[in-house]
Amino acid sequence: MLALLSPRTKLVFIANPNNPTGTYLPFSEVRRLQAGLPDHVLLVIDAAYAEYVRKNDYSSGLELAAEAENVIMTRTFSKIYGMASARLGWAYGPPSVIDALNRTRGPFNVSTPSMMAGIAAIEDMAFLEKSVDHNEAELPRVTQALQGMGLTVTPSVGNFVLVHFAPGQADAADAHLRKRGYILRAMRSYDLPDALRMTIGTVAENDGALAALKEFMS
Repeated sequence: MLALLSPRTKLVFIANPNNPTGTYLPFSEVRRLQAGLPDHVLLVIDAAYAEYVRKNDYSSGLELAAEAENVIMTRTFSKIYGMASARLGWAYGPPSVIDALNRTRGPFNVSTPSMMAGIAAIEDMAFLEKSVDHNEAELPRVTQALQGMGLTVTPSVGNFVLVHFAPGQADAADAHLRKRGYILRAMRSYDLPDALRMTIGTVAENDGALAALKEFMS
């Protein structure tokens, strides 16, 4: 990314963890990226899936956004809190950037019910811990089950896995799953035509999707 900088570069955007791969950059690499940017280039760190990560070398970017004048971290209530329909998120960064965002955003861009729900979600630590524990148990189980079918899975730290099929098989697998009531995310728009992204659901949902995939693979 640093090699691709040009005089026209104004902003560098990274998702950490990344969607749709589920991979992440160690914080040392994020710091190295920021250190290599000119002061006028803004680094945006999208940490939508930060709550799921249990790696000692990971950071959401909060500390970097607190100390650097060209870093902003964005977060969302759509993932671990399960509030996607509320359209609620937050950002943390230097006052100059926050001021620019406040001056350009639409008035009343977040509803009062969404804000109240966000406050309640932040205070509900039991729900967050329950969600983390569930993902910690189901993510490796689902990964191992998929690998047991002969599928390649990108190692993930999020609440989803990127499943790779043989060339030309992903569309057929998608169609097979849909007929049985399971919708995985097709990755053709990400230039990954032979992959599907599977979100970690309930145990029953995961079992059903895995059974349908096993049926397809056999």
